[in-house]
Formats: sequence, C-alpha cells, structure tokens
Amino acid sequence: MTSSSLERNYPNPGSGIAFLLLAILQVLAAIGTVVLGVQRGKAGDTGTAIALLVSVPVQIALLVLVLRGLVIVNPNQSKVAILFGKYKGTLRDDGFFFINPFAIRREISLRAHNFNSEHLKVNDLRGNPIEIGAVVVWRVRDTAQAAFDVEDHMSYVEVQTESALRHLASLHPYDTPHDNETSLRGSGDSVNEELQGELEQRLARAGI
Repeated sequence: MTSSSLERNYPNPGSGIAFLLLAILQVLAAIGTVVLGVQRGKAGDTGTAIALLVSVPVQIALLVLVLRGLVIVNPNQSKVAILFGKYKGTLRDDGFFFINPFAIRREISLRAHNFNSEHLKVNDLRGNPIEIGAVVVWRVRDTAQAAFDVEDHMSYVEVQTESALRHLASLHPYDTPHDNETSLRGSGDSVNEELQGELEQRLARAGI
C-alpha cells in the first residue's frame, strides 16, 4: 500500500447486539442439546443420543466465531480490519458491531496527541550552537496510511519532528540585527508557520 492510499469504511458491519443475542441463543441451544442427548441415551436411543452430543462441538465452534466477530469501538477510536492480508476497511463510528470473525483488528486512536520534543543541540544558519525544541499537536487523518505506510506512526511523528527542527534551525540565524530578516528568536509566528508546513508535508505519508 502506497502513501496515496486512503482509508475506506468497513462495508456493512452487522449489529453487535443482534449477534450477541444470537450467541446467547447458541449457548442455550448447546445446553439443550446436551440435556436432550443425555435423556435419549437413558431412554435407550443410543443413535440419537450420539448424534445430538456430536453436534455440540459444532455449536460451540459457531458460538466462538460469533463472539470473535464482535467489536467495540470507543469514541475517537477506530478499528482497522485486515482479512487474510488485505485491508478491508476502517470502523470509525463508535458503537458495538459484528464483522468477519477471521479479520484482524488494529486499533488506531483518532484523538489529538501532544508530542513535546527533547531540546536538540543544533547549529543555526551562521553555525552558532543553539538548543531548540517544539510542542507538536497532531492526530491521525487517514487510518489506512497510519497503519500500513509506516512501521509505527507514533514513532514516525517523533523522528520527523526532530528532523524538521534540525532543518528549520539550519535555515535561520538565532538572532539578527535586521528587523526584516527572519530569526529563530525574533520571528516566532513565521518560524512556527514554517515548521507546521514542513511537518504537514513530512507526516502526510503517515496520514497525519
């Protein structure tokens, strides 16, 4: 999957409540089958008893599949579904759903995150050693890119932020006697806009 890929909604997830009720009915059916099988065995109907008891593992297997397909999505969270190595879609809406029980789910947070970078020792445009840091507020825009286009999207934010800071520091002097020249100390708004633009470009690959 390339950086141009965009997320898509998981197609037609089922109602979690409906399938939970189905699971409860399956439990009751399995218990009833065991009871009936024992009763038929005591009555001497061995063939029917064996057939009923043999069907119980099948009912249990179906119950496990139903329970495996249930998914809870909390507010501002998402679940990325992968089926046999293929991306099937993302559940963004909060609620209780049923999806393919064989699908692997990966949780991606949609909440805003803060990253407070370490103070980096770098050189400014004139070669002067300085310390620079930043607080970056970010959130996932595209869950498919965050899940598949980078190894770890949270670590990716940290590395790219530090790289952007180093690059930004090398473009401007820390201070300057000229009011019309951008400096790291005296042109805070301009420097912030430059950093934001560079971060948006760098983090777009991860859907951030």
